[in-house]
Amino acid sequence: MTTVTVGQVVAEVTGEGAAVVMIHGLGGTSNMFQPQMGALTGYRVVRLDLPGSGRSPQPIEPLTIEGMSEAVIRAMAGMGVTSAHLVGHSMGTIICQQIAATQPSLVASLALFGALAEPAEATRQGLANRARLARSGGIADIADQIVANAISAHTRETSPAAAAFVRESITRQDPESYARTCEALAKATAVDARRISAPTLLVTGDADTVNPPGVAQALADKIKGAVFSSLDRCGHWATVESPRESSSKLADFLRRVDR
Repeated sequence: MTTVTVGQVVAEVTGEGAAVVMIHGLGGTSNMFQPQMGALTGYRVVRLDLPGSGRSPQPIEPLTIEGMSEAVIRAMAGMGVTSAHLVGHSMGTIICQQIAATQPSLVASLALFGALAEPAEATRQGLANRARLARSGGIADIADQIVANAISAHTRETSPAAAAFVRESITRQDPESYARTCEALAKATAVDARRISAPTLLVTGDADTVNPPGVAQALADKIKGAVFSSLDRCGHWATVESPRESSSKLADFLRRVDR
């Protein structure tokens, strides 16, 4: 494994083969996809920390979904990746859709966990409130709210380590960068999903209260040939809540695409 910095993005790169670029969501890092690494043998896996998240530095300019998408594209170019399977979680799925709709030649396929097209109006207001809370020193309170509401009761009861991972991922974020990411997500607008031509898999937990299965199904219905799949007793952080099932669905999908 090597760690590289391209522009505003820090990335971990592992393996050889066709490229898989993995893009986390709000409050996430490249570690969001650690449980999937064993299933991706035979691929060149690039896991990114988006600008302002994880180990990537706080950007100078305002954060936007479009700007984060461009940062991903620049990082891919900087690592010589001309086409990749894009894997996203939550906000990362919006970035994946943005790239697939505007730069289709870069995208071999899309695998979207906890997907959405754009935030609902109530969610936009909630994100604005969360940004204010982060700036006022409430990042731990945000983390506790996410553990209580965004992961499933089954996960909290049977996999406390997964709940601890989610809490740690949030509390380790830089509060100002996290607030700015909240504001960027709050302003996100949907791309025309009909412009997405890459093979697409959408996976959502059946207990996801952030982006429920119906949200992902509605998006799947707009993408030609897209496949929707659900995970039992799983909340919003599917890759760590249901790691084996998420890894299996992802690996099976990539094998089908590559055939």
